[in-house]
Amino acid sequence: MLGALGCVTPELLAKNGIPFGEAVWFKAGAQIFQDGGLNYLGNENLVHAQSILATLAVQVLLMGAAESYRANGGAPGGFGEDLDSLYPGGAFDPLGLADDPDTLAELKVKEIKNGRLAMFSMFGFFVQAIVTGQGPIANLDAHLADPAGNNAWNYATKFTPGN
Repeated sequence: MLGALGCVTPELLAKNGIPFGEAVWFKAGAQIFQDGGLNYLGNENLVHAQSILATLAVQVLLMGAAESYRANGGAPGGFGEDLDSLYPGGAFDPLGLADDPDTLAELKVKEIKNGRLAMFSMFGFFVQAIVTGQGPIANLDAHLADPAGNNAWNYATKFTPGN
């Protein structure tokens, strides 16, 4: 669900006057290929990515290390030792939500349902981007301005044979 929020929030902020290089989620990554690279939150001092290969290498190394530690049962120094490698606990459960086995089973089901809902919402964003070439907020604004003339049915009929 944070991915869906991350797709919508920059567009909402840009619509309300906060400057972004590119607020539409599917166009934002292309900023790394522009002169000067990609500045996180518009600030050159935070993250100043200029090479897609360097960005890829750092991401592969960091995610690979995290997944390796998870799969092998913990990180150096005993962090995460003796924990289930598929579900968080210990330091990742500071509120003790998973102490009760029944509650843990219920939370696992809720997490799966939340993940499925998030995948469905992202699929909707993907389809909108492919069909309209706009972000979700721009599509929502266009639909609210003209619900009868700007909806999924009208876009679908453009892809029928003979059109």
